[in-house]
Amino acid sequence: MKLLVVAATSVEISGLYQHFGLAEANFVQTPKFDILITGVGMTATAFALGRQLNPSYGLVLNVGIAGSFDPTLKLGSLVNITTDIFAELGAEDHDSFLSIDQLGFGTSTYFNNYAKTSPAVDQLPKVKGITVNQVHGQTQSIALAKIRFEPQTESMEGAAVFYACSQLNLPCLQVRSISNYVEPRNRESWQIGLAIQNLNSWLINFVTNDRK
Repeated sequence: MKLLVVAATSVEISGLYQHFGLAEANFVQTPKFDILITGVGMTATAFALGRQLNPSYGLVLNVGIAGSFDPTLKLGSLVNITTDIFAELGAEDHDSFLSIDQLGFGTSTYFNNYAKTSPAVDQLPKVKGITVNQVHGQTQSIALAKIRFEPQTESMEGAAVFYACSQLNLPCLQVRSISNYVEPRNRESWQIGLAIQNLNSWLINFVTNDRK
């Protein structure tokens, strides 16, 4: 069955388009894999997956860049996000936060369920991520996120992909490249170009060699 590569923006996987000679578009079909560009954020991701996701896919691979709470993860390095949490899904209770789980209205934590042995995947460190509408860039909110979730990364789409795949019982995987550290906003320290370059090298190898 086919692979579906899911990314928020075409820029993040520009190398994949170029390597296979594909015109950039929001939905591209090839004999071996399809590409879905969702747009940034959980809402756009959910809508795009709602239109294209179906049981014919043998694996859904969410890729992109991510911020890191963990200083031991080098900028430009790749990680396998095996657990992802909707960090803002819940309610404030004075100075405390109640997750949607605690409220009894649903589940906030979703998981990678990719069971196949893969050299390209097995070499990556497994980390916990959070998915947010507003990326962190303020000292107090960063500290609270660390206390509440103990995350290593954050993105704006990951948990939404895991959620959609769980609803259809489809295998899913999330691989991201670290573009910046989660700290008070400091664009000068970001390494987006390096992160995208390394991500695409990994992605091309995975599509070419691991999905034969």
